[in-house]
Amino acid sequence: MVSQKVVIKNPTGLHLRPAGILCKEAMQYKSLITFTYRGNTANAKSVLSVLGACIKCGDEIEFICEGEDEEKALVALVNAVESGLGE
Repeated sequence: MVSQKVVIKNPTGLHLRPAGILCKEAMQYKSLITFTYRGNTANAKSVLSVLGACIKCGDEIEFICEGEDEEKALVALVNAVESGLGE
């Protein structure tokens, strides 16, 4: 299991478009990929789960990856968030 915290930089937070990009990135990996925010855990491979977390700009989330490609998955997701998820 690997984990890392990252701050959301998107001005509008994780609305539908960046949430979809995040999920698409997460689905490329076999590992179980979740993230925690304010004590709640969400599935990073589910758009509804990501949207349901109501993450705003400046919020910090922690990705948790477990599985055979966990380290690659973590690096890819952190890089995707830090690059603005297409915005």
